Amino acid sequence: MTARIHVAIDLGAESGRAIAGELAGDHLELTELHRFPNRTVAVPGGLTWDVGVLWQEIETGLGKAGAWARERNAPVVSVGVDTWGVDYGLVDARGELLAAPRAYRDPRNEKAMAKVVAELGEEALYAATGNQRMPFNTLFQLVAQRDAEPELLRRAHRLLFVPDLLHARLSGRTVVEATIASTSQLLDPRTGTWHKGLVERCGLRTDLLGEIVAPGTVLGPLLPAVADRTGLERSVQVVAPAAHDTASAVAAVPAEPWADWCYLSSGTWSLLGAEIDRPCLTEAARRAPFTNEGALHGRIRFLKIICGLWLVQETRRQLEQQGEAYDYPALQALAAAAPPLVTLVDGSQGEFMTPGAMIDKIRAFAARTGQPVPGDPGALVRCCLDSLALAYRRTLAQLEQILGRRFAVLHVVGGGAQNALLNQLTADATGRKVVVGPFEATAAGNVLVQAMGLGALRDQADIRAVARASFAPQVFTPRLEDGARWDEAFARFCALSAG
Repeated sequence: MTARIHVAIDLGAESGRAIAGELAGDHLELTELHRFPNRTVAVPGGLTWDVGVLWQEIETGLGKAGAWARERNAPVVSVGVDTWGVDYGLVDARGELLAAPRAYRDPRNEKAMAKVVAELGEEALYAATGNQRMPFNTLFQLVAQRDAEPELLRRAHRLLFVPDLLHARLSGRTVVEATIASTSQLLDPRTGTWHKGLVERCGLRTDLLGEIVAPGTVLGPLLPAVADRTGLERSVQVVAPAAHDTASAVAAVPAEPWADWCYLSSGTWSLLGAEIDRPCLTEAARRAPFTNEGALHGRIRFLKIICGLWLVQETRRQLEQQGEAYDYPALQALAAAAPPLVTLVDGSQGEFMTPGAMIDKIRAFAARTGQPVPGDPGALVRCCLDSLALAYRRTLAQLEQILGRRFAVLHVVGGGAQNALLNQLTADATGRKVVVGPFEATAAGNVLVQAMGLGALRDQADIRAVARASFAPQVFTPRLEDGARWDEAFARFCALSAG
């Protein structure tokens, strides 16, 4: 059977990739063709993304994909983009970007969130949108921009999220993909449409919010100029995948149809949750808090956003600044050799959410809470990983209590799933079987949703069947002899969080 090649442009907060997905029957093979860094750019007053640089790298990746496909004598049939959530750009009536998109860690968002919550009330805001309150949600970013840059908003014709901006440059269509829109706190989760009443109450323009399309929507062929610059055929289709990277990752979870499972998308952020048929907007969900975001076929990803491997990434960055360079496997090995469950931190607390001086922050927290202060890199990273596993345990317990269900299996996908130590600690902390893979779940989901959009697959069930046939999972089971130690550590972790 002749393979068809779909190109996934997968952009994360640290790096981007162009990945070729070669689909033949029920088997998918992924090949990374181009990788490039992605960094925020500091400007006076905040942080931005350099879309121009990203676009150049995307065209380079597409050119490599075309050359690679010609060597294999297989056609490139489509391309689609996924990225992180919430961040957006404003375009004029011609589709031209008016200013660099602000990055979600921009400090001005905190004040805007406090302002909106004070005016509307946290309960009313959750009832309207079902989103976990985070300072970087698009609603708060827009309010911050309205207050700081009113003229820019007045000149804008449309709001497009980062993957939508890139799809527009590929195809010429300015539409918003549904799963990325669902991260914004601008959507009514019951209907999947813009919550224009809320937008108006916040003093924002509703006409900025354009057409929403479902994942798998064919946006049209590549613009001729893009095809010519990259060497791709003009017939290559631009297909919107699940454009939020977590939505693509969850789409590719290789779960059995009969299993009672939940998922953990592991990376800079960890997102732990379950798929449900309709939004859950209960008071318990708000207090936890959980968010309601879009999945394939109108389903809901009910999940909690957890500060994931960010602490480890920032620890590594500070070590490098201090002249101690380690790659992630080396840090994992040092952490595995360090004593377990000595010092714990709660990464959800505000001091850990901002970049810089992470080692100092961890040590200051340990001293302030009367815990041993971690000294060497192994102790620091072990503190981060033990604490993250306990955060997973807490979130899983909340998920089960809110939904009234018990999940026997936790599927872990994404780049963070390559940390075998964290996977074992997660199994130990939660007492559940942890099934790991695919590591490239986001790219796999992106590719497979493209294939669904072009008719090669029918639905979510087909996508998961291909994922099961294509990627061999790793399984981690809890070490039951350590149960009492984890129970004691969990009690300490909860006390630290409450404090």
